[in-house]
Amino acid sequence: MSGFDITRYQNTETIQNVIHNSKTVAVVGLSANILRASFFVGFYLKRHGYTVIPVNPRESEILGETSYPSLKDVPVPIDIVNVFRAPAALPAIAEEAVAVKAKTLWCQFSVINEEGARIAEDGGVCVIMDRCIKVEHARYVGRMHWLGFNTNRITSVRGGLQ
Repeated sequence: MSGFDITRYQNTETIQNVIHNSKTVAVVGLSANILRASFFVGFYLKRHGYTVIPVNPRESEILGETSYPSLKDVPVPIDIVNVFRAPAALPAIAEEAVAVKAKTLWCQFSVINEEGARIAEDGGVCVIMDRCIKVEHARYVGRMHWLGFNTNRITSVRGGLQ
């Protein structure tokens, strides 16, 4: 992956636009285990008004929502495909995201795959990579507290908040 510039998939304006203009999030790899990060993120997104659609072939229901075996089985339009899977799975997930006309492919921390990013982009899908949707939502909607950094009240950034 030499020459792969991941920072192009971490643009703050793009992240803010996606967070503020999306309503439906299909979480690929959402776990029913309350101790898993994917469950916590799905719970958080649902609590903050997003429609969360679990995509996990091993479960029939997660967070009170029907779980689908794949993106192709989801019966409604998808704004964000949020990926909690190994990086090697990303190209196939990106192909499905393109096929269902998702607007954004959001790859959680460490879900980095150049081929997956290229497939999504070539198919007209926005890509955000190696960022946590919960952390970014909290950062830009001002809902972080002692577990995070940005409360929109105190900042160490000279010149104030961005």
